[in-house]
Amino acid sequence: MSHQKMKAGIVGATGYTGVELLRLLSAHPHVDVCAVTSRGEAGIAVADYFPSLRGVYDLVFQTPDDADLASCDVVFFATPNGVAMKEAPELLAKGVRVVDLSADYRIKDIPTWEKWYGMTHASPETVVEAVYGLSEMNRAEVAKARLVANPGCYPTCVSLALLPLLKVGRLKENMPLIADCKSGVSGAGRKANVGTLLCEAGDNFKAYGVGGHRHLPEIKQTISGLQNGVADGLVFVPHLTPMIRGMQATMYVHLKEGTNPHEILSGFYRDSAFVDIMPSGSTPETRSVRGANLCRISVQQAPQSDVWIVLSVIDNLVKGAAGQAVQNMNIMFGFDENAGLGNTPLLP
Repeated sequence: MSHQKMKAGIVGATGYTGVELLRLLSAHPHVDVCAVTSRGEAGIAVADYFPSLRGVYDLVFQTPDDADLASCDVVFFATPNGVAMKEAPELLAKGVRVVDLSADYRIKDIPTWEKWYGMTHASPETVVEAVYGLSEMNRAEVAKARLVANPGCYPTCVSLALLPLLKVGRLKENMPLIADCKSGVSGAGRKANVGTLLCEAGDNFKAYGVGGHRHLPEIKQTISGLQNGVADGLVFVPHLTPMIRGMQATMYVHLKEGTNPHEILSGFYRDSAFVDIMPSGSTPETRSVRGANLCRISVQQAPQSDVWIVLSVIDNLVKGAAGQAVQNMNIMFGFDENAGLGNTPLLP
């Protein structure tokens, strides 16, 4: 396939994950983006709408009806929740593979999804075949998938840190598992919203979704699929920080006697290009992953306590969204998993 590039389309490319997909795919050796859609911005050049992409793309936003998405090899949905569930099945029927960055196909239990997302699911029969695209957990399934449900940002940050420990059943059952998480404001999306205005979100820090966040059932689904008796103890509290990008999860976990979590995490991710297990006692920083498809994790025991603290950071727009979507696409099509994702984080 090296001589002929694969064709990719992006539905709903005007948000932060859309522009991040465009940025990452512009550096991909095997992919050409040939269609980008937006109902609101149809007719506008991508390079005029996103000044960072001047000289990179000569594409114009089209309406979904005008864009030739059916001729693409892969289509990414960077749309609000509720769009992909209506439009993806038709593309799948035409042989197009789909990576959905929204939540439409992440949760297997339809009533649970409908309760948390407040709408009736338009294609429940398609949910069955969707593969949950936490790349490091489901690599073999992703490789065979027609439809990948790209995980949410918080679930990625939390699940990658717990996955190796859950897989070998090392968390104590029926104990609290606390995930105290912080996200930059870009996680709220690129829309007009008073709460994300600079004067509201800047120089401010707050918890939100304490009474229940949509990512809670998603994280619980992953945990319960790996180890019994743990998911019910999960307490998940997200916070908004006055940064543009970045996410940190601080997890307080109870481990079974004799567990060496650093050894388990290091062994599990030894061959994972995008997960960095840091030396014991270190603290990963969000700025160390800015712009890159990386998750950095460290673990240490709380002093004078049997509680372990697991720290995890990602860029919410990259490993938490667009980067992981490209990583999933690479796995689906048999490319090098690093293709298009080799950039070094930006500092400062």
